[in-house]
Amino acid sequence: MNAATENTNLAFAGLDPQLQQLADNRGKWVNTPVAQRIELLAAIKECLMPVAQAWAETAARQKGIAPGSPLVGEEWLSGPYTVLGYCNQMMWTLSQVLGKKHLDSIPLRELPNGQLAARVLPNSIWDRLLLNGITVDVWMQPGVTRANLARNTAGIYDPASSLYKTGKLALVLGAGNIASIAPLDVFHKLFCENQVVMLKMNPVNDYLIEFLAPALKPLTDLGVLAIVRGGTDVGQYLCQHPLVQEIHITGAGASHDAIVWGVGEQARANKAAGTPLNNRTITSELGAVCPTIVVPGPWSDADIDFQAQQVASQKLHNSGFNCVACQVLVVAKDWPQKSAFMNQLEQTMAASEGRGLYYPGARERLAGFAAHNPLAKSLPRAGAEPVMIAPLDMASDHYSESVEVFSPAMSVTELEASDPEAFLRIAITYANERLYGTLGANIVIHPKTIAQIGRARFEEMLVDLRYGTIAINTWTGLGFLTPQAAWGAFPGHTLADVQSGIGFVHNTLMFEKPQRNVVEAPFKTPKPPWFITNRKGAVLGRLLVSFQYRPSWLKLPRIFLSALLG
Repeated sequence: MNAATENTNLAFAGLDPQLQQLADNRGKWVNTPVAQRIELLAAIKECLMPVAQAWAETAARQKGIAPGSPLVGEEWLSGPYTVLGYCNQMMWTLSQVLGKKHLDSIPLRELPNGQLAARVLPNSIWDRLLLNGITVDVWMQPGVTRANLARNTAGIYDPASSLYKTGKLALVLGAGNIASIAPLDVFHKLFCENQVVMLKMNPVNDYLIEFLAPALKPLTDLGVLAIVRGGTDVGQYLCQHPLVQEIHITGAGASHDAIVWGVGEQARANKAAGTPLNNRTITSELGAVCPTIVVPGPWSDADIDFQAQQVASQKLHNSGFNCVACQVLVVAKDWPQKSAFMNQLEQTMAASEGRGLYYPGARERLAGFAAHNPLAKSLPRAGAEPVMIAPLDMASDHYSESVEVFSPAMSVTELEASDPEAFLRIAITYANERLYGTLGANIVIHPKTIAQIGRARFEEMLVDLRYGTIAINTWTGLGFLTPQAAWGAFPGHTLADVQSGIGFVHNTLMFEKPQRNVVEAPFKTPKPPWFITNRKGAVLGRLLVSFQYRPSWLKLPRIFLSALLG
């Protein structure tokens, strides 16, 4: 046995006792009372705050963001803020979950096609004050009604449900791009599915263990969570470990398929025979080629400027390393304001502050994008890699429609239509039939255009858009930041054709049959803190984390002032 093999075996041997402890504590966790679970979430908030600033600043530094840059706000919001938000929302749900009383204050309505929609945001006076008219609805799958919603919610807390008091050991394979993904996936397994968790961090961001370990200490002290690091070999060992009963992965489709089917010829044979290498329940969130559909309308110059910042942020937030980054921009060929909008978008992207290509393989993916898009335009940025933007030829460019570029690059498709409603219908068909995946789709549409189409008919068109989150005049990333939303792909994928994944996470209201989230914002608002152009992004991020930790009327004036100055 060589030294490398011996060290690997020792590393694996160290995992076994941790897995055994978790397995031994499955019953303890299942029987942990609701009141104690609330106390654990409250304790996590207290443990997180002392490391929040170092967490955000370290993550920003690791991603090549300059110290003091407004872009540090991305790490405040997508890290500590989102984790604190989950804790608050799950504490609220658990405080009323017995008897499903938490559903009593959730507004419900029937959609034009009869589906049930739950308005999960705003859910408090703070939401109404801070979110500038933003709403989030969770649409239920067909068959869920007002009469049976409670029976399809929070089964693990319902003595009448078959899910009550069942427990397992889950392996969570953390994502390498967004800091809150791993802890939120852990929370979902624990609080929504009664599963104790082994979390293996992604090597790209396992520096976060320095902050997650103290923040999640109440769970590790209880013996229901273990956090480990390691590469592919450790992941493979854990995926096949006999004590692991379920797996959740956030990452690439290729990583998912390697777990389920194997690699190379073995994978092809297993897939053809329908015999998975791994027979565990495997849930996933795997990204997509996400569209932003810009519906033509009567836009002012100010509208064009704001929406150019919106789309640029959808693409360049986190340097483009987001599973719901805009990858294909869909515009109307004959829209009179198309050129003005595209020029403003390119100027906004070119003027954006750069940061490092920290995610492995980014340069190779950019090179592949350029090779498949000979007409790609390179938008130079000071001190950073250029942004690439390319026209998409629908007759031949299947690469841009099927490969998630996961880098600062975007394609543009132009569709012909006689009017805004016809364009939107064609764009929805295009997204459904031509673009890979079903995670998130954005629609930018003027309120006068919605009025022209008619609100009911507009919602009927949304029914046809098969994505797990649809954002109207905002970004689907806001659905990720909203813990009440059920985050995941549109239901219906299989292990053999997994696309954007199977299952959903976050979902603090614990709906068991959600179909999609619809996030909507006013057409124009004060500049949101996640915009890459927000000059007060870092200040707002820090202030909003403090507010999530302990809401107070006294904290609002500074938040409002910073928002106005952004």
